[in-house]
Amino acid sequence: MKQPGQLSTLLLLVALLSGCNTIGYYTQAIRGHLALTMAGEPVDRVIASEDTPPELRSKLLVSRQARRFANDRLKLDPGDTYTDYVALGRPWVVVNLVAVPEFSLQPHQWCYPVLGCQAYRGYFHLADARAEEQRFRAKGYDTFIGGVTAYSTLGWFDDPLHSGFTSLDDDRMVALMFHELAHRVVYIKGDTTLNESFATAVELEGLKLWLAHKGNPTAFNQALTRLELRNQTHALVKAASTQLEQLYRQQGVLSVDALRQRKQLIFSELETAYEHLLAKRGENEAGPFGAPPVAFNNARIALFAQYNQHVPAFRQLLKQTGYDFPAFYHAVENLSQQPEEQRQQALRDLSERFEENF
Repeated sequence: MKQPGQLSTLLLLVALLSGCNTIGYYTQAIRGHLALTMAGEPVDRVIASEDTPPELRSKLLVSRQARRFANDRLKLDPGDTYTDYVALGRPWVVVNLVAVPEFSLQPHQWCYPVLGCQAYRGYFHLADARAEEQRFRAKGYDTFIGGVTAYSTLGWFDDPLHSGFTSLDDDRMVALMFHELAHRVVYIKGDTTLNESFATAVELEGLKLWLAHKGNPTAFNQALTRLELRNQTHALVKAASTQLEQLYRQQGVLSVDALRQRKQLIFSELETAYEHLLAKRGENEAGPFGAPPVAFNNARIALFAQYNQHVPAFRQLLKQTGYDFPAFYHAVENLSQQPEEQRQQALRDLSERFEENF
């Protein structure tokens, strides 16, 4: 396990390489992650403690089983990740900021010497995220700040389990563990959509195998229902995105006022369609964007697309490898090394061949 001193040295070096204007950001990242890791208590000790509530003990026992399953079946070597537990006292561990120009669906990229570029920026303190958000809003950007239940340090450090995980239902907790562990196996610098779509595919297929392993048909049916709702929501977002892309290509042809009016109309129609989708299904849950009304904008749908755009492609690729996870991971790495146009075409071809059999 890499020690806190190593973390401070690494992130301080990154900050110095990045220039003085980013030192404040890295400082909050150092302090936030150090506070998280140093607050950890071994999961085994928490389980054994007489003071541990039964519900938490049950969650931690499930997490231990999920770690073993991730290692043995999904080949997601967890190392010592999730062997410590932290009580956060809040539902999120960090918040992510996404910023997108007013007439674009391409998110702003924040670039780092170690991680490459990412289409979002994480903060341990909401006030810091809001301060950065205001700078983008002053430039006319659409923005979104969302709470994040978990994040991955990509295998550099042994990330702790925390109450953000254990506050979830068992199957959602396990799925989230698989998602974050997937980032330790494959991470491509500068391609947030590929990374998140890949991890979401591992999350979904891992959950399917986990629930089959546990013989839990009720949870399996619930997972199917959530997946269907997410797929239907993605179809709505994709249709709206196509309209927006066509609209934004008319910059210089239409006036700014006309662009804004048509943009707002598309988002209003998306909100209505999303609300009707939830009402038609009679969902007890809020849905992928939460309960209506939803303040849709470029940033919000761009973030959703990052996690869902290539999921069918990666699930098809896993199917083609016969659910041989090491072979799948190798295939994803090979795919990531292809030229951009060739990679995108390959992903489109895979998506078109995919048939849902979750």
